[in-house]
Amino acid sequence: MGNYRKIKAIISGGGTGGHIFPALSIANKLKEMNPETEILFVGAEGRMEMERVPAAGYEIVGLPVAGLKRSLTLSNLALPFKVIKSVRMAKKLIREFRPDIAIGVGGYASAPLLWAASRLGIPTLIQEQNGFAGLTNKILGKKAKAICVAYEGMERFFPADRIILTGNPIRKEIVPATEQMKQEAMGFYNLDPARKHIFIVGGSLGSGTLNNAMKKWINEGCPGGEGLEIIWQCGKYYKPSVDAFMNEALEKGLGGDCLKYIHHSDFIKRMDLAYAAADIVISRSGASSISELCAAHKASIFVPSPNVTEDHQTHNAMALVRKDAGMIVKDSEADAKLMQTACALIENPEKIALMERNIAALAKTEAAREIVDEAYKIIG
Repeated sequence: MGNYRKIKAIISGGGTGGHIFPALSIANKLKEMNPETEILFVGAEGRMEMERVPAAGYEIVGLPVAGLKRSLTLSNLALPFKVIKSVRMAKKLIREFRPDIAIGVGGYASAPLLWAASRLGIPTLIQEQNGFAGLTNKILGKKAKAICVAYEGMERFFPADRIILTGNPIRKEIVPATEQMKQEAMGFYNLDPARKHIFIVGGSLGSGTLNNAMKKWINEGCPGGEGLEIIWQCGKYYKPSVDAFMNEALEKGLGGDCLKYIHHSDFIKRMDLAYAAADIVISRSGASSISELCAAHKASIFVPSPNVTEDHQTHNAMALVRKDAGMIVKDSEADAKLMQTACALIENPEKIALMERNIAALAKTEAAREIVDEAYKIIG
C-alpha cells in the first residue's frame, strides 16, 4: 500500500506495559508512514500510560474509568458513574479532535472511547494481544471494522470475517542478537563474558513470585549456580525489599561467590541488550513479552501470572510450550522448581538451540506495519 496520506487517529488503552508498548509501536509506525499524521492517546487516570506516553512524545488525555475489582468493594459501586462520565468525556474528545479512526489496544480506557467512537460513526480497529480475548475487546469486537490478533483460533471470540492475524507490535530495537550486540551488552551491564547468563524479567511492574523464587534460591546457597551470572529485574515496587534482602545476604555470606554475579534493578533501560546478553530468559507470559521473546529468538521459561482475567497468560505460554518453543513453571510451583529448572536448562545447549529455532519460527515482526495498513484500508 503506497499512499499514506495524513490522517488523525485516536489510540486508546493501557494499564500495563503490555498494552502501552503495542500502542506506541502503532503510533510510531503511523508517524513513520506520514510524519504529518496527528495522534491523540486516551488512557486511564493514574495509570502507567499517563507517564510513558508523554515520555515517548505524544499527547494523552486521561479518563476516570477504572477496572472491576474481583471482590465487592465501594470502588465497584462507583464504577458505573465513572464509566458514564468517561463515555461523556470520550464523546467530547472525539467531537473536538475529529479522528478518521479510533484504535483500541485493550485495557480500561479503550472501552468508553471505542464505544463512543462507534456511536459517533467513527470506524474502529481493535488489537487483541492475547490468545484468550478479554471481555472489553469481545464486546468492542462486535462493532469493530477489523480485529488484529496475535494468535490463531480467535474465531471463538470475534466475527471470523474481520480477524486479521498480524502478531503483536513490538519495539523495533528488539531483534536477534548479533555478536556486536552481545559485546555491547556485556559492557553495558558489566557482565563476565566467560559466564552463562540468565535474564529474569517480571514485566513492567515486577513480579513478587519471581522475586521470591530468587530469594529462596539465594537463601539455599544458589545450588547449580556455579558459572552463572544473572540480570534480575525486580520492579520498582519490590526494589526496597530486594535491596534489604541482598544486603542481609551479603552480611550473612549467603550464596558465597554467587552474589557477586547477581545484578538486580527495578527497571531495564536497554531491553534489547538484556535479551542479547541472556542465554535463557525467565519471564511472565504477557502477550507483549512473548512477542518480544519470539522476535529476539530467546529460549524462555514462562511463569504465567495467576492474577489476570481468564488466566490468559497460561493460554499464551501453552501456545509456545506445545510447539517446543518455551517451557512453563506454574506460579504456585515457582519457589520449589523455577531456579532448579533454569539451572538444568542452561546446562543443556541442545535443548536451548531447539527452543531458539522454534520460537524464532513464531516471530511476527511486521505487526505494526500490517495494523497501520488495515487502518488505512478502513479509512479508505
